[in-house]
Amino acid sequence: MIEQVTLNVLEGIDFDDEGYMTDPNAWTVEIAEALAAHEGISLTESHWNVIEFCRQRATESGSAPTLRQITKGSGVSTKELFALFPKGPAKKVAKISGLGKPEGCV
Repeated sequence: MIEQVTLNVLEGIDFDDEGYMTDPNAWTVEIAEALAAHEGISLTESHWNVIEFCRQRATESGSAPTLRQITKGSGVSTKELFALFPKGPAKKVAKISGLGKPEGCV
């Protein structure tokens, strides 16, 4: 059931070959929740604080923040960021935030 809801919310959204949204302006809270569910993440207030920081930073700079920029700017430690967004937190939070791949990520 969750998978079907996720598919419905993401219908019509364009993604690149690596799974990043091609138009950050098309992002919505519902899309973030669907993308997080697809990653096996249930979004909490801590997740939303990081997502909001990343979207604000991307609006200012034109690109998704790096891991270091997230930890320095959001006040979330690297350890906590890995707990919130396991296995590649900068890339995972960028995807859920509707942003492109952070520079320097492989």
